[in-house]
Amino acid sequence: MHEHDAEVRVTDADADAVERSNEVALRPGSLGEFVGQRTVCDQLGLVLSAALGRGTPPDHVLLSGPPGLGKTTLAMIVATELGTTLRVTSGPAIQHAGDLAAILSSLDEGDVLFLDEIHRLARPAEEMLYLAMEDFRVDVVVGKGPGATSIPLSLPPFTVVGATTRAGLLPAPLRDRFGFTGHLDFYETDDLRAIVERSASKLGFTLEPDAALEIAGRSRGTPRIANRLLRRVRDWAQVHGRGHGDMGAARGALEVYEVDERGLDRLDRAVLRALCTRFAGGPVGLSTLAVSVGEETETVETVAEPFLVREGLMSRTPRGRVATADGWLHLGLTPPAEAQAGSVGARLFD
Repeated sequence: MHEHDAEVRVTDADADAVERSNEVALRPGSLGEFVGQRTVCDQLGLVLSAALGRGTPPDHVLLSGPPGLGKTTLAMIVATELGTTLRVTSGPAIQHAGDLAAILSSLDEGDVLFLDEIHRLARPAEEMLYLAMEDFRVDVVVGKGPGATSIPLSLPPFTVVGATTRAGLLPAPLRDRFGFTGHLDFYETDDLRAIVERSASKLGFTLEPDAALEIAGRSRGTPRIANRLLRRVRDWAQVHGRGHGDMGAARGALEVYEVDERGLDRLDRAVLRALCTRFAGGPVGLSTLAVSVGEETETVETVAEPFLVREGLMSRTPRGRVATADGWLHLGLTPPAEAQAGSVGARLFD
């Protein structure tokens, strides 16, 4: 029994390692290979080229936008383009100023420090980062109370690349210390199709153009989701199909994983169906809606709601969430008269 359990754990670990290595392998290695986000890439390329020409580290870079759009990939590309080392950490991992001081003191000249979820930095670490970004020094406090001594420590010039999904939570003093800010938007279907086709080539998986377009159209404008769905189509083609990605494999896999033609998954449809059938289309509060589908409020708010709102299937109002006429129709339901007339929102302010 124990030997069998150990064998299963090793197999699962190996599978996870392969999955992570596949994810890394699919990332573009340069700005020239990066598909989409042309404005951000052009602006960032100019910043990096000018810094290389001067022989100095570039300004600090802040990348904002929803998850899965390529912020981490761009941070890796910055280090690659500069020919320097990338140091990776995240806001939640830095709970004390001493944690940040240890990281900063280990940097070499020209290094790139990638701070994911930078809006979640602890306040003492945040204040230390201000000084480090602006003056390339930190003050290390030794001791406690009246006998504490502050020792200034000089740092070599380096570049911070911060990533955040919630730029509005960044304090103004921190945001102002970034010389370049780029916002990543959701991708167009054509760009996602190009990403899927390139990823399939890297995986050694033959993918037909119509199947690539089918995957791209159901990927919610997000490359991370597109690559994940591609791997599931590859799995389906290997087990049930003919070993390559045709339209049958794409639709078969997406049906198994409950991703419909507009990209809604099980959670999205559960939220939308509860809104329409249990609450007559709303308005209903977020916490009540989350309880009705058996999910945490944060999960509904950050995972399902943004996509439903962007697709025009649900609206957010001061009194709660409301299903649109398109949302009713997507579920095959007949919308109420006020939803058909587009007067649900107006009714809330009468």
